[in-house]
Amino acid sequence: MSSNAEVSSWPTDLSYDPEKKSLTIVFESGETFDLPAEYLRVESPSAEVQAHGGEKVIVGGRRHVGIMEMEPVGNYAIRIVFDDLHDTGIYSWRTLYELGSEYDERWALYLAALKDKVMSRDP
Repeated sequence: MSSNAEVSSWPTDLSYDPEKKSLTIVFESGETFDLPAEYLRVESPSAEVQAHGGEKVIVGGRRHVGIMEMEPVGNYAIRIVFDDLHDTGIYSWRTLYELGSEYDERWALYLAALKDKVMSRDP
């Protein structure tokens, strides 16, 4: 990540729309990202999904997942509790910035991985 991105990755607003199932985050730089709950869930920074030291786990069947709760973690992150009860990912501001700025590429890779593994976004 560039130093400019690191400087701009401090949020000024964070809100969740339960109807759209989308988290909107605005950064000091003025950049705004609308991140679907499904995307946040399948890209969770948790060890369960990222398989630190191994191959990333592709999580299918989360098309309709929503966010039940967001809890602050210090002044640098949030912990998201999803309605499928996944709650172990800590989303730092930097992680959320990266997820927003890399959304198109990451989402395309996720969809391709689902196809390769003959998995679906549907439960």
